[in-house]
Amino acid sequence: MSKVAIITDTTSYIPKDIREAENIHAVALEVVFGNVSYKEELELSTGEFYKKIRESENLPTTSQPPFGDFLELFEKLSETHDEAVVITLSSAISGTYQTAASAANMVENIDVHVFDSEISCHAQAYYVIEAAEMAKANDSAETIMTHLEAMRDTGMSAYFMVDDLNHLHRGGRLTGAQLFVGSLLRMKPILAFRDKRIIPAEKIRTKKKAINRIKELFDGIAGTGKPTKAFVIHANRPDDAKALADEIQVKYSNVDVEITYFGAVIGTHVGEGTIGIGWYQP
Repeated sequence: MSKVAIITDTTSYIPKDIREAENIHAVALEVVFGNVSYKEELELSTGEFYKKIRESENLPTTSQPPFGDFLELFEKLSETHDEAVVITLSSAISGTYQTAASAANMVENIDVHVFDSEISCHAQAYYVIEAAEMAKANDSAETIMTHLEAMRDTGMSAYFMVDDLNHLHRGGRLTGAQLFVGSLLRMKPILAFRDKRIIPAEKIRTKKKAINRIKELFDGIAGTGKPTKAFVIHANRPDDAKALADEIQVKYSNVDVEITYFGAVIGTHVGEGTIGIGWYQP
């Protein structure tokens, strides 16, 4: 077994079979419907979440993992590992990074390093999988952290189209007036990560034009011919996601494309129907 444990949070949305194969540990964020909290991916699947959204009168809220969940995992891993690397979603959209860092300072007999991915979902998973491979190769936590920082400097990108403006409004990213005008004009905002945050990058009229604009942005990168890792990400739009991924795979031989999803916590903020493309050039 590797001396370095690799830990992430559930918003990286790495399938359970891959986590187990790569010895990746995951700490769950929670989604709250009324007075009931569910640990995403563990107590509430993504499919169950979107079904519950459609049946609920009010939108759910989300919360970071409890401090004790990190501390308990660190203490358990200290029995079998010398070091650990924790890779969290962006510190600007969740307190998960700070909670992990605080717990790391409390634990003994294991040296815990916490890395802010400054992003989320499958882009975050790129860091996690890379770290797991390095841990299997017996690299030290310091070496892994240095490599992750170099990856982050290279840049991860993700653009996605939001289908329902109400989620952005409730999250404070659209005013009431913007919500009214945007809905009236059938606006479909394109969101992106900037300075660790999810922001409206462009406002496009109609769903088709918004998706075409995201494809244009991706074409500008993939068209260079450089090896590119890409993913199509969706919130309960599997058929559309597959069609988009197939289109990318046919068009670009230099692109390795995967299909992934917005789970419960991130799906709460972007809303059902969201779809986009993310990429990274190693």
